[in-house]
Formats: sequence, structure tokens, C-alpha cells
Amino acid sequence: MKRVLFVLVSLFSFVYAFALVNINTASKRELQSLPNIGPVKAKAIEDYRREHGNFKKAEDIIKVKGIGSATYEKLKNHITVGNTLNKPAASPSPRKKYAVPATIGVK
Repeated sequence: MKRVLFVLVSLFSFVYAFALVNINTASKRELQSLPNIGPVKAKAIEDYRREHGNFKKAEDIIKVKGIGSATYEKLKNHITVGNTLNKPAASPSPRKKYAVPATIGVK
């Protein structure tokens, strides 16, 4: 029984370690699970969200006091702002251009 419990806990920890953290909805505890984010930076992220609203893109976390580009480089593979997985937005598909019919003799 102990082995089964150990395996389940290990599996949960493994999956949790590789899950992306949504920085727009994460709790202070979830934020602290990120590399280089302790209680002070987690609170700064929460305060930033409260004052400025949600992050538009993951890189916007650099706007939080105490988080610079070096910290972002360590975080970028662990965070998201939604379902985008930090991938750049796909360019819109080109629209087909249709000829506009000429209007002859219309006043």
C-alpha cells in the first residue's frame, strides 16, 4: 500500500512540475512553484494584476517590479497567459479577393 501511495504522489508531482502556470490566474502558492519566484515576487505579481489587470502576453511579466529579463528567461517555458502556450499568434489567413462587378449605367 505504501508503494502505491508513493507512486501516485510521485506521478502527481511529476505532472505538476511540468504543467504551465497561468500567470493571470495563479495563486500565490502556484506562482511560488516557478523558478526564482518566492513569496515577495509572487506578491508583486498579484499586486501587478490587481493594479493593471491581466497580462496580455507572458513577456509582460517583466513589467513586474523585481522581475527582469534574466528571470523571464528562466520562467518563459513554465508560464502562460491562457491557452496560447506562449506561441506567437498565427498570422491571419489571407482572404480571397473577389472582383467587384462593374456597374454600368447606374446613376
